[in-house]
Amino acid sequence: MRLITFTHDRRTRIGAVEDGEVCDVGAAAALPADMIALLAAGPDGLAAVRRAIERAPRLALADVRLHAPVPVPPTYLGIGLNYADHVAESGMAKPDFPAFFNKQAVCVTGPYDPIHLPRVSRALDYEGELAFVIGRRARHVPAERAHAVIAGYLVANDVSVRDWQFKAMTMTLGKSFDTHGPLGPWLTTADEIGDPHGLELRTWVNGELRQHSNTRQLIFSCFEQVAVLSTVFTLRPGDVITTGTPGGVGAARQPPCFLRAGDVVRVEVEGLGHIENHVIPEPATEREESAT
Repeated sequence: MRLITFTHDRRTRIGAVEDGEVCDVGAAAALPADMIALLAAGPDGLAAVRRAIERAPRLALADVRLHAPVPVPPTYLGIGLNYADHVAESGMAKPDFPAFFNKQAVCVTGPYDPIHLPRVSRALDYEGELAFVIGRRARHVPAERAHAVIAGYLVANDVSVRDWQFKAMTMTLGKSFDTHGPLGPWLTTADEIGDPHGLELRTWVNGELRQHSNTRQLIFSCFEQVAVLSTVFTLRPGDVITTGTPGGVGAARQPPCFLRAGDVVRVEVEGLGHIENHVIPEPATEREESAT
């Protein structure tokens, strides 16, 4: 299934995409109101969605607004230096242990929503990535069983503000600006993907191909990442984990080629669809607007 969070007629709810149409499953069955609650309901919740698809009203994709499938994940984690070519272009050593960092959940935005160019930096960069979403509470899960706790996969852009990324010992500040976590376009359930370690990944900026790799090149697999993280803390339904970016980021180009207002970034992962985001100047906040 392809599960979505969408708005239509000013009401936001969960749905599914089938044959290029939105299935308004909540209109056909009593279902949880949001994606996290649906995932927490486990196999019974997903089975209820599958049954509802058969009789749900259909909407045109063009008539709805797609949000990130999990608009506010309980935890959002990224991993650095997880493709060999990205390690090489960074000039750093290949890690012996996965280098995780937090992205604050407020950075999450929709698959086709704009990305803000921060007022405080011009070192805005793209990182096309495969991401996955946890489907049930999990602790001390070995890698060989990790597939069972992953609800599904989606496309991500780990947008990064490079100068802020290195202002502190952790990378969180440079990874967490508002709108710097586009996710989507939908959550493709794990049963449709099988092994996620063989998917083509591409990133374009203004139509120019900047990144092209395959998830078989991951240094630490999705399942190894689950094993490490669940050793330390409990993973929860709705947690989002991005799996690293391949070579070709703007900071590594000679000269560096950072994003500017007006640019369009498209990230595509085989079998999962694509996200596409326009870069715009950071707008005034509501507080600033009310003070003027």
